[in-house]
Amino acid sequence: MRLRTVRYYFCETIQSILRNSWLSVASVGVVAVSLMILGSSLLLVINASNMAANLESSVEMSLFLKDKSTSAQIKDLEDKLKAMPDVAQVEFVSKQRALEEMKKNFGDKKDILAGLEEKNPLPDAFRIKTRTVEQVAPLARQLEGLAQVDQVRYGQGVVEKMLAFSRWIRVAGLVTMVLLGVAAVFLIATTIRLSVFSRRKEIGIMKFIGATNWFVRFPFLLEGMFLGLAGSLLAVAAIYFGYFTLIGNIQVSLPFMQLVSDRDLIITLMERLLLLGLVIGAAGSMISMRKFLKA
Repeated sequence: MRLRTVRYYFCETIQSILRNSWLSVASVGVVAVSLMILGSSLLLVINASNMAANLESSVEMSLFLKDKSTSAQIKDLEDKLKAMPDVAQVEFVSKQRALEEMKKNFGDKKDILAGLEEKNPLPDAFRIKTRTVEQVAPLARQLEGLAQVDQVRYGQGVVEKMLAFSRWIRVAGLVTMVLLGVAAVFLIATTIRLSVFSRRKEIGIMKFIGATNWFVRFPFLLEGMFLGLAGSLLAVAAIYFGYFTLIGNIQVSLPFMQLVSDRDLIITLMERLLLLGLVIGAAGSMISMRKFLKA
């Protein structure tokens, strides 16, 4: 491509933007708002997924043993549990340790447990964590059939609801992002179509004198990419500074709520939003020109 042609493309792009300044501002605003909604939704999904993952990682199974289990039987059961492929972590909790932990949980009211020290009614138990939360329920049903096992608890009902909620968050987030992305493409396409329509006579003359489709199309493509990039820059700046301001406020007022604060992750997300702005602008331009130029 010759330098003169490149210069022509950029001059045409700048002139088109300046000629339709209000339309260009509207285009930038459309992209900015669309990507702000999209980026905010993505951050919401990331944080919701992170919270769901934290909840899932905290799920553990309590396997209570029968009172007559001997030390040898307990050790044999522990070895079996550790050898199971679905088991990630096994911890034996003796009845004495369980009582001490109960006293600690009661705090100042631990004196009401004083009578339990002579005859401890708590059973020996194993605390088990699986590699994935989906493995909890099937493994619990498998372990209930072992000879030394009296009872298995893992929060039946709650775990299933939490899994369903986690899946719903991820699916809903994905659908939301796809819908917003498609909406952003068609919003910018509609806006640029107005710019193309205002220059339809000029395009017709260029086609009449022999200009190729790509020669006519390329300035509009650059215009769309420029508007998409400008809009995405505004969106990225607003999301980045707004999000970290929100994190700072939440850490003061709601310290128990831990939002994703990995700057590398957020910067990567912002870079992809910038790229998405370019893609949206280019896609909008191509869609806009299809009515006027038939390849």
